[in-house]
Amino acid sequence: MATTQHSPLSASKAALHARPSRPGVDPRGPRFGAGITAALLLVTIGLALPTAAVPSTAIGARIAEPGFVLLALITALFTWGAFAGVARHPYGWLFRRLVRPRLAPPTHLEDPVPPTFAQGIGLVVTIVGVVLHLAGVPFGLAIPAAAAFIAAFLNSAFDYCFGCQIYLLLARIGIVGRASATAG
Repeated sequence: MATTQHSPLSASKAALHARPSRPGVDPRGPRFGAGITAALLLVTIGLALPTAAVPSTAIGARIAEPGFVLLALITALFTWGAFAGVARHPYGWLFRRLVRPRLAPPTHLEDPVPPTFAQGIGLVVTIVGVVLHLAGVPFGLAIPAAAAFIAAFLNSAFDYCFGCQIYLLLARIGIVGRASATAG
């Protein structure tokens, strides 16, 4: 008698599906946004590296650096996503208006809570970069931007949402909601 075994990744992906009582989001939307975010973070890293080892001593000069300005914009976008949710994020709007009409309907909808939580994780990481850069810490902007880039790239390229997995772990141990939906 053969039994079907699911990998931990497929089990965790199934845990992200929307509950019947809640509206869901097309899972390709957050991946689309992660792709844009990954590209912006890669540019941020490229702009930050030339001055990363020896930051300017003047705070005004650090604020005016293009890498800092772009990271501040990305931080604002993470703030929007963390507090308004992925469904109301500007990238979600772009996806719904420009991309989704050209695609087949999604095979399932995803609960918007884990990707919104992931936006909060991105917000924390980018705030660390902003604060460290303003404090003049060498590589203080580049390293958090690189960490956020890795997470965004994994989501966009491989459909692996690091922040969603953290949410599911916290839900399994009862720190955040959905514990009953993800246990088992």
